[in-house]
Amino acid sequence: MKTLTVALPGREYDILIERGLLDRSGLLCREVLPRAKKLFVITDSNVSELYAERVIKSLERSGFAVHLETVPAGEPSKSPAQLAALWEAMMAFGLTRTDAVAALGGGVVGDLAGFAAATVLRGVDFIQIPTTLLAQVDSSVGGKVAIDLNAGKNLAGAFWQPKRVLIDPEVLHTLPDRTFSDGMAEVIKYGCIRDRAFFDLLDQCGGRSGVMDHIEDVLYTCCDLKRQVVLEDERDTGVRMTLNFGHTIGHAFELAGNYETWTHGQGVAAGMHWAARVGVGLGATPEEAVPAIQAILEKYSLPTNIPCPWAVMTQAIGLDKKNTGGDIHLIVLTRLGWAEPRRMSRDALLEQLEALAQPS
Repeated sequence: MKTLTVALPGREYDILIERGLLDRSGLLCREVLPRAKKLFVITDSNVSELYAERVIKSLERSGFAVHLETVPAGEPSKSPAQLAALWEAMMAFGLTRTDAVAALGGGVVGDLAGFAAATVLRGVDFIQIPTTLLAQVDSSVGGKVAIDLNAGKNLAGAFWQPKRVLIDPEVLHTLPDRTFSDGMAEVIKYGCIRDRAFFDLLDQCGGRSGVMDHIEDVLYTCCDLKRQVVLEDERDTGVRMTLNFGHTIGHAFELAGNYETWTHGQGVAAGMHWAARVGVGLGATPEEAVPAIQAILEKYSLPTNIPCPWAVMTQAIGLDKKNTGGDIHLIVLTRLGWAEPRRMSRDALLEQLEALAQPS
């Protein structure tokens, strides 16, 4: 088992990575939830059929009374209505402040379950059991939880650290190729912003089978890099912003497809390519970073450009959560393997983007 500790004072937790770990999830939850009698497990309609029975049996063997709540798979479940339904189901189950919530699924389930845990009864303990590559390397670590509003994605949320993150690499074998590629966008992001040698390793792997040959090390490296950033900046006011490389523009691409046509990873992938090009235009990013990023994204079947009406682009940039006052912190690469926030006005960013959007 590979173990990483996120040593936030008073909110410490471990990230555990091991093949077959799902079958020991009950024992591993009990270690950090000694007083809990009930565990409210949230999953989605895809994951439920694959893994819910195994996890519930393990939890029950460790003495938990378990309620399984299955939400529809997909981004629309991250809604205020679904959140309210979860609160009511938790009360009907008799959840108390010494009990806990577990998320068994991808990023949508983790965000939704985490926000429900953060808010019900003014906050109960929370376990992350991520089942997608994207969730394992990104959204399950760091304590950001949220739901979507009509105005945009993740606009209502909280910081709520889990008690433990349980990562079983074996579950990745059941992912469709598109979902695996979705997660690879966030994996590649870590190489872009924090670790050039890791970027080069991913480039050499060349695709899904190559990554799976190194999957424990890939998961460990991503979680370790995010752990380091979270420890330095839990509340996302400084270096943690760099984790959003590609996201400011990527959210516009997601919005252009109404969060259905394009996945989060696809939006981030194209967003990273555009952000690198903006960085070159600003004189911050070396020109050679752009073709290097384009080439690795194409190896993992990720887009480098997504059609986006200009009105949608301007709307999404205005809603970006990294806005402070009238300015935006765009994440730019100062070299391939290192990123920094660049504060600029919304209008200045839109000017750069408009230049890129013009046909060459």
